[in-house]
Amino acid sequence: MKIEHVALNVPFPQAMSDWYEKHLGMRVVRKMAEPPYMTFLADDSGKVMVELYHNEKAPILEFEKLSPLMLHLAFVSEDPDADKKRLLANGAEEVSDDTLPDGSRLLMLRDPWGFAVQLCKRANPMLS
Repeated sequence: MKIEHVALNVPFPQAMSDWYEKHLGMRVVRKMAEPPYMTFLADDSGKVMVELYHNEKAPILEFEKLSPLMLHLAFVSEDPDADKKRLLANGAEEVSDDTLPDGSRLLMLRDPWGFAVQLCKRANPMLS
C-alpha cells in the first residue's frame, strides 16, 4: 500500500491552491471549478498529493488556532533561508526556526490562511 493523498477541508481551496502552486511548486493534477472545489496538488516528485476542498457537510478546522505540532505539511527545502524570505514576502508568517543537534534545519511557517507549513533541510535526508 502507498499513500495517494492527504485531504484538507479548507475555507478557500481555490486561493490556497493558487498560492501553493505559485510559492511551493505544487502542480494541479485535477481541479473542480464548482463546489466543493476539489483540487489535487502534486509535489515535484509526482508521488505525493494533497487535496484541498471546501465541503460544508463537515466543519473546517481553525488551522490558525491549532499548534503546528498537531498538524502541518512539510516540504524539503534546499535553501531554507531563501525559501523563508520568499514565503514571508508572499503572505506567510514565521512560527519557529530551529536547528537540531544533527544539523537539520526545521522552519515552521503559516500560510496566509493559517495552515502550518514546515520547511525541512535534513542533515541526513529521510527520503530518496
